Order: sequence, then structure tokens, then C-alpha cells
Amino acid sequence: MNKTERLFALIDAFRRHRRAVTAAVLAEEMGVSLRTIYRDVQTLIGLGAPIDGEAGTGYLLRPGFFLPPLMFDTAELEALRLGARWVERQADAELAQAASNAIAKIAMATPDDLRDQLDGVALYAFPQPTEPARLAVLPTVRDAIRNEQKLSIVYRSEDGARTDRIIWPLVIAFYHQPSLGAWCELRQDYRTFRVDRIENAIATQIQLPERRATLFKAYLEHIFSRAGAGNP
Repeated sequence: MNKTERLFALIDAFRRHRRAVTAAVLAEEMGVSLRTIYRDVQTLIGLGAPIDGEAGTGYLLRPGFFLPPLMFDTAELEALRLGARWVERQADAELAQAASNAIAKIAMATPDDLRDQLDGVALYAFPQPTEPARLAVLPTVRDAIRNEQKLSIVYRSEDGARTDRIIWPLVIAFYHQPSLGAWCELRQDYRTFRVDRIENAIATQIQLPERRATLFKAYLEHIFSRAGAGNP
């Protein structure tokens, strides 16, 4: 979990204990190191959490501490709902479900009047009479981008020819069909692949030779300097 999630989890852990609890117990419950607990406790104290005690003796969260509900203005709610609806219609099934879950969590963390506004947002990405096509390779591609790892793909070109390639996936752009920006080891150049033409994608577990941010910058420079030139 990231730091924000960990801090919320630590608050919940304190609430489960009515008496002072040691950092060692908290570390075991949360599956983190003692140093992480000490650091997170100091972060919470700095944010105003009324935590008594110190390292070695135990900590206690004084009664009366609560997290304020999430507050959004009308435009923010519209942006969140519109964005989630777009992802629900355009992305792969896993990401679509994540968008729905995120909106549900936001709704649970907002006051009732804002929940009504969220449910009533009348903005949609675009109407579709049928369910969108779910591209099975998208989760694998997204994982490879997130983990900065190479992908082995089978790619079908416009004329139907199939090639096996090792690529360095960098970015997915969603148009009418998702497109993948990557370095292609076969062509020894940056290429843009239509994801619906990737017939198979296998994670190689091989790390990219450079950080993705550096390669992505070079990819953008390639796109701007050779806009519209060549096919994968």
C-alpha cells in the first residue's frame, strides 16, 4: 500500500486498541517495519492527530479524533463522474471495474447531499448502444508499463502480416482504439502500435534499460519530429 493508505490503516489500527499499543504490535499487524511505524506516527502527529506516547512505551490515540468527510464542489464531482464513466466505457474490464469502485468509495466518504449530486451528474463520455469491446491484452500491457518491463508481443499489421516482437511499452493513448507507444527492438526505433492488433502479449520480467520517464520523453520527441511517418 502507498503512504496515504498506510496512514489511514494506522489510524484504524489505533482505533482497534483501547489502551496504549507498542510500535512492535502495530508493525506486526500492518506488516511493516518498526522504523516505518515510528515515521508514520510522527507524520500523523504533525498532521494534528492527538497521539500520546513515544517509541518504546506505546502509543494511544486520544478519543474524539475523526477524519473530516471528503468535500468536492460541483465541478469537481462532475469531473470525477465523467472521468469514471469514460473509463468504464473505454478501458479493459479490470480498469473499468476500478473506476466504478473508486466512485463508490468517494460516494461513501462524502456527505449525503454530495452523494445525491454525484448520482445525478448528467455528463457522459458518449452514448454506446452496446458494451465496449474489452481488449484482453490491456491489463498485461498496463502492468508492463507500471513495472517498467519489456513485453513480448505478436503484432498483426494492417495487411495482416504477423510478427513477433520485443517492445518497451511506454504509454497508452485512448482514441477510438487504444494505441501503445513503445520502443520496438525489431525495428530499432520508436513505434506506435494499435492495441487491437496485438494478438498476444507476454510479460518478460526484463526491466527496461532506462527509466520509463526518460524513454517516454524520447518517444514524444520522436512523435513530434516525425508526426505521421511510418507504420509499425
